[in-house]
Amino acid sequence: MSYLLQTNVAAVADTLSNAAATTEQVVTKSETSLFSIIFSGGIIGQTIMVIIFIMLFFTIYMYLERLFAIRNFTKSDDNFMSQIKLLLSQGKVDNARMLCQSANTPAARMIGKGISRIGKPIDDINMAMENAGKQEIYKLEKNVNVLATLSGAGPMTGFLGTVVGMVMSFREMAEAQNSRIDLSMLSEGVYTAMMTTVFGLIVGIIAYVGYNQLVGRIDRFSQKLESDASEFFDLLNEPA
Repeated sequence: MSYLLQTNVAAVADTLSNAAATTEQVVTKSETSLFSIIFSGGIIGQTIMVIIFIMLFFTIYMYLERLFAIRNFTKSDDNFMSQIKLLLSQGKVDNARMLCQSANTPAARMIGKGISRIGKPIDDINMAMENAGKQEIYKLEKNVNVLATLSGAGPMTGFLGTVVGMVMSFREMAEAQNSRIDLSMLSEGVYTAMMTTVFGLIVGIIAYVGYNQLVGRIDRFSQKLESDASEFFDLLNEPA
């Protein structure tokens, strides 16, 4: 009885071991086949794929870096303008200037420029605030144009890989002439054509969507600055 129990336990252990080994082989084969599919286009196709993956890395990095930078940069106090209005209406210009310095936000720096020009012609105040606002927007737009470039360069690089892959396939067919075509060489060209196109489009889509989202955020913030500037000028034009 004990012998039969030991035999059954050993059989179950062998079955589980074989199943685990089979599963590991399947997973390894799946990973290997995916890697081989992506980088199976010969030296030219592999070079193009490496370039596309570098583009993909920079696309994701630039998008996330600008997204968090813009989010932190555009934080503002909703009560800031009401406090400025209260201080200026009371004639406390120095206190309003100190408030702008302590807030240290884009809107505060722009309004601070205007406060520092109080007493001068309105055109001078307007020019100073407009230049300050442009500088703040310029800081937000830093490196955003890189995403616009990648949104076009990614698909074009993928299309280059497509052309190279088709050339490789047609060359193999031409060299074969009446002899048997080597399907392995022909498949290299097809893989190059398809995979570079797919990943090139992925780069282009991510860069295009990211660029438009960031530009939309910057435009909304620019409108907010213009609104704050208008409120400040309305306050200056109010009758004493």
